[in-house]
Formats: sequence, structure tokens, C-alpha cells
Amino acid sequence: MTDRYLVTGGARLQGEVSVGGAKNSVLKLMAAALLAEGTTTLTNSPEIADVPLMADVLRGLGATVSIDGDTVVIDAPAEPKYHADFDAVKQFRASVCVLGPLMARCRRAVVALPGGDAIGSRPLDMHQAGLRALGAHSAIEHGCVVAEADALVGAPVALEFPSVGATENILMAAVLADGQTTIDNAAREPEIVDLCVMLSQMGARIDGAGTSTLTVTGVDRLHPTEHRVIGDRIVGATWGIAAAMTRGDVTVRGVAPAHLQLVLNKLVDTGARVDTLPDGFRVRHDGRPTAVNVSTLPFPGFPTDLQPMAIGLATVADGMSVITENVFEARFRFVEEMVRLGADARTDGHHAVVRGIERLSSAPVWCSDIRAGAGLVLAGLVADGVTEVHDIEHIDRGYPNFEENLTRLGGGIERVRG
Repeated sequence: MTDRYLVTGGARLQGEVSVGGAKNSVLKLMAAALLAEGTTTLTNSPEIADVPLMADVLRGLGATVSIDGDTVVIDAPAEPKYHADFDAVKQFRASVCVLGPLMARCRRAVVALPGGDAIGSRPLDMHQAGLRALGAHSAIEHGCVVAEADALVGAPVALEFPSVGATENILMAAVLADGQTTIDNAAREPEIVDLCVMLSQMGARIDGAGTSTLTVTGVDRLHPTEHRVIGDRIVGATWGIAAAMTRGDVTVRGVAPAHLQLVLNKLVDTGARVDTLPDGFRVRHDGRPTAVNVSTLPFPGFPTDLQPMAIGLATVADGMSVITENVFEARFRFVEEMVRLGADARTDGHHAVVRGIERLSSAPVWCSDIRAGAGLVLAGLVADGVTEVHDIEHIDRGYPNFEENLTRLGGGIERVRG
């Protein structure tokens, strides 16, 4: 049996909450530490379940890793192992980001196909195509991505879609390749910029971070560094949307408002008052939110990771909302759980149509992924009675101190063990 949450509805969230480092950044930065022999230190790391899981992956590749609160210290060996086996990577998708660093350091990699959230297919075709453009041979064999090259040589790479994972793996392989690599249609997410900043501190030569074209000039070697992980914009926005849903007043610290401009604008459209701060933002809502339409897109668009929270907001908004999912096709399975709570919602292909009601009704629900889990808890906050949220180990993978922060804001939540 797994832990579950008991969420009591009716509370108005109020107060201040601090956001730690970004889950979608720290795991890639940990992998990037493999690119340089010696000790790299990451600060502001989130205290989430995926960080020790990633540490186990790196240990399996020969690194020494220690975690102390929000500090992760990684000592990368002179000759990393190149085989990340299934037992190490099966629990989370981000483990595939060791592929690029291993190709850069070892010129070969065997990485078991990873597991992770049930949000749809995320094939590795673009990862492999990018490595092939740099001179590698790559294929799927016996459940693993197998890649090898006599040498990596810079080349133009054009991505079919601005995939975050493919951009990261190709970027990390290219920093130690011979010559210049251009990545067109590269992902522009703040987490990509964070990776570029750290790699540049390590001695990499990268131009165009934050744009759709990255230019990488390979260098002979990199050196270890110390780097502070950027704040988690997805966690920060979750609390902001929770404030709007509960007609609350929440100040979020530790995240750059520029990373959430579109999301904050959407909250304003619902009738919320939003103030940006040097290190965060404040969301206040005194009445029932107004319905808004949302389409998920790569950055700077509305993040797919916030789609469940957008649907949660739509379920209690005044009017009809259309939520369009353009990134992960299976993410709408979360809607089935919202219907258990009385939501007036239906899905059709890439679209969900939601007619808001005054209040949801409590029921047992099950998490299918990290963000769906957070979205279900937020829905429980605006339901009558007590909502049981099961399989909450997903939430632990992305939200540090989740119930403590929610309790501090006045939310009714209790973790039941086993």
C-alpha cells in the first residue's frame, strides 16, 4: 500500500511560500557534472525523491554523490562507466539525460529505456538523430539506447520539435565535440538556459541560450564548477493557481516572474490581482475566477506541466474553458479523476471542454503523474468534505515539503502512511 492524502475542502489559502530549485533543471545539471572530472557542487537543489534517484544513476556510472539538504556534491571520475542499467533508470524519465554526457566523455553509451510519468509517448528519435548528426551510430537494442562513435564532430542539427530532452542531450554531447554544432528549433525553456549557464561556467562555448538556435563550439575539456539551481517555475505557478482557485492571497518567493509571464497573465484574465516581486509574485483573488482558455506549448507558451492545474481552475470558474494539450497526448487521463469530483468536463482528442461549477464534491482519486497529483490536491481544496488522493509518491517526486507548505498556507491536508 502507498501513502495517500486526505484533503479537506473549503479553506482560503493565505500567506507566503518559498520555492526551491527546479526539478526540471537539477536532474540535468547533475548529469552535466559527468562532463568534467572532479567535484561539482549544486546548491538550491529541491528536496524531492528524484534527486536521490538521479544520484543512484550517477553512482552506477562511477561518480561519488553526496546530498546534504539543498546541496548536491558530485565527484565525477576520470573514466566514467558508460552503461546505465534498467534498475537505475526505470523509475524516472529524466535519467535519459546521461546519454549526451556519456557520449561526450566515453564516446559510447548504453542507457536503458527509462520509465517515469504516464503522460504519453516521448520517443527518443530526436535524441538519436542528433547524435547521428555528430557522427555517432545509435539504435535501440535489448531495451536500451546504444550509441558509439570514434569521434564526435560538430554539425548542424535541426529538431522537428523543440524537445527539451533532445536539446539537452545534443547540447551536452556537442560541448566536447570537434568543431561547431548548431541546434535549430532548440528548446528555449529557462531550464535549458540554466544548463547553458552551468556548462559555460565549466568552460563550454555556447551562444544563443534562450533562443531557438544554439551554437556550440566544442572544447577539449571542461572543469568542475559550483552552480545555484534556478527556482522551480512549475511549483511556483502551482501555488499561484491554488490561490486563484481558493479565492486566496498567496505570495510566492524564489522564482523569476519572467519565467511565468504567460501563466501570470492568464491569472489576471481570471480576475486575480497579480503583483510581481524581485524574487517572486503575489496572487490575490476575492471572487469566483472567470473562465479562460489555455493552450499548452513549449516555452514561452503555457507549460504542459501546468495543464492539470489549469483544468482544476476551470472546474470552478465562471463559464466554459477550452484546454488544448499540444505536447503530451495522454495527459488528459487526469480529467477522468476530475469527473469523479463532480467536474463538468469532457475530452475530445487534444481538447478538454470544462464548464465550471460552484464547488466540487469529494471522492477518492488516483494520481497518474506528478502534476496530475498536484492538480487533484488543488481540486480537493475546492471540494466539499474530504477528498482521498492516492498514489501520492508521484507528488513527492516534484514537490518538496508539499503538505507542510500547504498546511502553512491554511490548507487542510493530512498524509496517511501505508
